[in-house]
Formats: sequence, C-alpha cells, structure tokens
Amino acid sequence: MARKKTSLAEDLMDLVSLLPWWAGVALAVISYVLLHRLAVPPTAVALQPGQVGDLMVRSMGTALAGFGQYMVPLICLGGAGISAWRRHQRRALISNIAQAKGADALDGMSWHEFEMLVGEAFRLQGFGVSETGGGGADGGVDLVLSKGTEKFLVQCKQWKAYKVGVDVVRELYGVMAARGATGGFVVTSGSFSEDAKAFADGRNVKLVDGHRLHGLIKQARQSLSSHVDTADRSRAAAPPSAPGSAASGTACPACGSGMVKRTAKKGANAGGQFWGCSQYPSCRGVRPIA
Repeated sequence: MARKKTSLAEDLMDLVSLLPWWAGVALAVISYVLLHRLAVPPTAVALQPGQVGDLMVRSMGTALAGFGQYMVPLICLGGAGISAWRRHQRRALISNIAQAKGADALDGMSWHEFEMLVGEAFRLQGFGVSETGGGGADGGVDLVLSKGTEKFLVQCKQWKAYKVGVDVVRELYGVMAARGATGGFVVTSGSFSEDAKAFADGRNVKLVDGHRLHGLIKQARQSLSSHVDTADRSRAAAPPSAPGSAASGTACPACGSGMVKRTAKKGANAGGQFWGCSQYPSCRGVRPIA
C-alpha cells in the first residue's frame, strides 16, 4: 500500500528521491542560488498612489523566498540522501541474490525490495531505469526502462503463493499500446500460468520468472566483475601513456607517477628538454634532465 503523503514538502522530497542522488544535490544548489537572489529586499522608494498593493506583494514574495532559500535546498538534500540510500540498498540486494544458490532467495523479500532488485537488474543489463514510485504490491507499471530512443514498461509481481495469470499480462500489453512503448516485461518471483505464456508468445511482452531473474542477475554481476577485473589488469600492465618517451626509474617528485621527456615550448628554456609528470595536467611535477 502506498504511503500517504502529508505535506507539499514530503511530496517534493519523494519526487527528488526518484532522481539520481547527484541530481538532488544539484537541485539544492540551484534552488538556493535562485531563491537567494529573490530574497533581496526591494529598494526603499517614495510610494505613489496605487503602489501600496504592489509593494505588499513584492514584500510577501521576498519573505517567502527568504524562507525558501533554506527550506527548499534542505528538502532537495533530503531527497538526495534517500536516493543514495536506495542505491545502496539496491546494490546490497543484487549482491545477496547473486551469491545465493537458487531463486528461493527472492521469496523472503517485500514487494518494495523486489521492485528495487528488478530495477537494478535492468540497470546491469544497460537500461536506464525510472522508478514510478506510485505502485503498491499490485500496482500498475512499476518501472519505465529506456535504451536509446526506445521505452519499455515493467510490471513487478512479488507473488509466492500462486502463478501470475493472463489478466496481468493482458493489462500491461494494453498500457504499452496506450503509452507507445516498444516493449514490456512482467517480472515475478514465482511463475506464470500457461494462459499467460500463450498470450505473451509472439507479442513484445517478455515474461521473467524467479529462476530466470536469478540467472540474469548472476550473469550480469559476473559480466560486470569480469569487465572491471580486466580493465584493472590492463591498466596495471600498460606503461604510462603520454607524449614523449617514458623515463626508466624516474618518479615524479610531486605524486610519484612515471615521467616522460618533454620539450619546453615557451619561456627562457624554450626548446630545452625536461622530465614532466605523465599525469599532466592534473600534476605538474618536473625534473631536469641530467
């Protein structure tokens, strides 16, 4: 059951929490800058007849901006914190499920945890994921996926006791047509009825049961880990790449990285050579050539 909203501030925080955490931080900075400018009191001038009302409106706007320049950024930062925490939860869920031996690990989840897990599984498959935040245990579309210009809809069903029937699949198919989606997914921790499988067959609706979801998560995690390990080994084996020839046994006095031979292009030593840090321009350490 969806949590009841009690205030505009709570609604705004929930909305920001659906964004990446860094977007919430950026909104906090932008809102402070804009509202801080609006919070500057109007310059005192001699009032003309009929201007009292305008002055009162401007004064009220200034007062609201003065309050909002602190309140709105705090709300955005709160939403960013929630987003970061949810990201941490999703990663922890993915790690736990990937290490589990079977799909039975999905059965102990709440519907909210299951939706977070499914969203992270699609992220690992290269999709952009937007959590609608409006569903419940039996809500409608729970996730909107994007890949390039294509959009996909996802309905999650954390059902352990019985199979997902054809009505659920037919409902998603109708929403896909109404919203112009390229395809859709129905994901469950359990299984699908034969009628549901027959309806989805030949249509752009994919059915993902618990066993297949568990396999996709394990495969995605292994692929990601393999990619990271390969990149780390490549960086460790590759020599420092920078213009010029690398210095054998010469370390940067500033950061300790390898150094390369460079030629001064200007100044009193123009045309002369020196050892420069391979991490330039982030490090500007130099050594003279003996």
